[in-house]
Amino acid sequence: MHLILAAIGLIESLMTLNLIDELTETHGNGNKECIAQGAGNILNGFFGGMGGCAMIGQSIINIKSGGRGRLSGITAALSLLVFVLFASDYIEMIPIAALVGVMFMVVIGTFAWNTFKILNKVPISDVIVIVVVTALTVVFDLAIAVFAGVIISALVFAWENSLMIRARKHIDVHGIKHYEIYGPLFFGSIELFNSKFDVKNDPKEVIVDFADSRVVDQSAIESLNKLAEKYQKNGKMIHLRHLSLIVLNL
Repeated sequence: MHLILAAIGLIESLMTLNLIDELTETHGNGNKECIAQGAGNILNGFFGGMGGCAMIGQSIINIKSGGRGRLSGITAALSLLVFVLFASDYIEMIPIAALVGVMFMVVIGTFAWNTFKILNKVPISDVIVIVVVTALTVVFDLAIAVFAGVIISALVFAWENSLMIRARKHIDVHGIKHYEIYGPLFFGSIELFNSKFDVKNDPKEVIVDFADSRVVDQSAIESLNKLAEKYQKNGKMIHLRHLSLIVLNL
C-alpha cells in the first residue's frame, strides 16, 4: 500500500509539473521534484505527519491566480496551514456544493478536450491506451492506470518494431552471399529475422552485415548464435559484420 501511495504521489507530481510547464512555457526538473518530494515526505514521517505531493487542482488555481514563482507555492502552503490551525470553524461554513463546483471548474479547465477531436486521427492503439488508463483511474487508482498504460504502450511498440526487420540479399562476384540487415533485432523480431535466411540453399560462405541494424537484447544474441550453428552444421561459413562492441564483448 505504501509503495502504491508513493507511486501515485510521484506520478501526480510529474503530471502536474508537465502541465505547469505547458501553461507557463517553462521547463521544470522532474528529477529534482522527485528527490525533493521524497526527502520532504521522509522527514515529515519522523514528526508523525502525512505524506503529500503536488496537486493538479491547487496548482491550476495558483497559476490562474497569477502565481509564477516559488513564493506563490510557499504562500499557498502557509495560507492553508493558517486556515487549518486557526480558521477551521470558518472553513466548515463553506458548503460542500461550493467546493465541488470549484473542483468541477478546475477539471473543465484542465481536461484536454481536443482529445475527442483527434480520436479518429490517432492510431487505434493510442485510443485503447487512453480509454484503458481513464477507466482504470476511475475504477482503481492513478498508479495502476499508469502502469497498465506503460505496459500496453510497450507491447504495442514491440509489436510494431518486430515487423521492421528487413534483409537485402545479393551474391557478389566471388560467390559470397550478403545479407544486409535493416531494423532492430530483439526478442519480438527474431522469428521474422530467421525467416530471411535460406541455410540449406545458401553458398559455402555467407556475410551478414548489421551496419544498418542494432542487436538490442540477449534473445537477439542467442538467435545469432543459433544461426551460426545452423550454418556450421551444414558445413558453411558465416561472417557477422558491424556488430556493436556490447555484443562482441558478450
